[in-house]
Amino acid sequence: RRQAMRAATTFFAERSGLSQGVLRRNLFMLAGEDASWHLLRVSAGLDSIVVGEGQILSQVSKCFQAATQVVDDENPIAGSGGKVLSRMLNTAVASGKRVRSETSISKGAVSISSAAVEFSVDKCPKDLSLPLKECGVAIVGAGTMTRLLVTHLKSHGVDKITLINRSIGPGSRAAELVEENPDVAWELATPDQMYDKIAGADVVYMSTSSEVPIVDRAGLAEAGLNARDRPIDIVDISVPRNVDADVSDLEGDGIFSYNVDDLKAVVARNTAARRKEIIEAEKLLREEHQGYHGWHQSLGAIPTITKLQERAEVMREEVMKKENKKLRDLSEKERDAVDRLSRGIVNKLLHGPMSHLRSPESAEDKRRSLNTLGSMFKLEEEAGKRSKGKGGKRGSRR
Repeated sequence: RRQAMRAATTFFAERSGLSQGVLRRNLFMLAGEDASWHLLRVSAGLDSIVVGEGQILSQVSKCFQAATQVVDDENPIAGSGGKVLSRMLNTAVASGKRVRSETSISKGAVSISSAAVEFSVDKCPKDLSLPLKECGVAIVGAGTMTRLLVTHLKSHGVDKITLINRSIGPGSRAAELVEENPDVAWELATPDQMYDKIAGADVVYMSTSSEVPIVDRAGLAEAGLNARDRPIDIVDISVPRNVDADVSDLEGDGIFSYNVDDLKAVVARNTAARRKEIIEAEKLLREEHQGYHGWHQSLGAIPTITKLQERAEVMREEVMKKENKKLRDLSEKERDAVDRLSRGIVNKLLHGPMSHLRSPESAEDKRRSLNTLGSMFKLEEEAGKRSKGKGGKRGSRR
């Protein structure tokens, strides 16, 4: 387990360029049943900031697809899932879908985007003395969260939006948003115009994939925001944050900075309303979790199953050899029929023990079953004899 965690940390360090010391302070690692249970909860949306949101399921699904892809020059680390991890990811995706189809956890569930808009509906009258629908709105970034953001803004009466994105030409995400929402009066801008457009807005939503803050105190000051005569709300819905922490000190200048942590009041209402659905979802997840771990535990029985099959085949061959004289008057077709019959009888007899070995059990019960079958059929003893026999043959050839 320690070796696996060390290997994972080393991989993250190589991919990110961060030292292992920095990574360890910012990672938490789980193993065994704790890890698989956490993955199932995440996929079902139970560990999300907004309970029941669907984006995380899409991300787990993409992870599963990457883990099962064929490795090539473009994807050197694709297909690295292996049998166990791929099965676990597949179970997580199936569990996430099952929870959403068999419970109401995602019905009426707010996304981060809708929570941000609901948050602004509450905050704008207090911070800006204006309702949201009368505010000048700017959005930085044109990804999936922005699409949802626009949908919820329109539902609250916003019909004019300034969109700042890296690319705004034909075929870009920004152009697609404009085409999908003809009922909005759009103004498109590029990142070099970002601070000027922020300065002209009342409410700004930050929603980019940047790994580092792109809005800071110095940039706002240079754009003259700390000297303007009206306040502004900046709502950062990105993770990691797009707005530097130093901006939170500017409330005295009328610059109100919020991030996903500030959406917790909206999220808390959403979570409380679906507490019953969370309990139902966890029941379904326990069923899926038990099924996965039953399969995982059965892998430990494979060596015993193999030995049992080999032992049975040796016994069958010994009997067939012993009775060979009695069968010599049979035709080849009849001898084949006897051979198939003997194999069928052996397989029928082994079906019960092997099904039991593959069935879900606690670790202690599984160990007891393996030991019992091993003793009954003398599997280790027979395996030792065959090993010695092979060694003797090799020695005689020398």
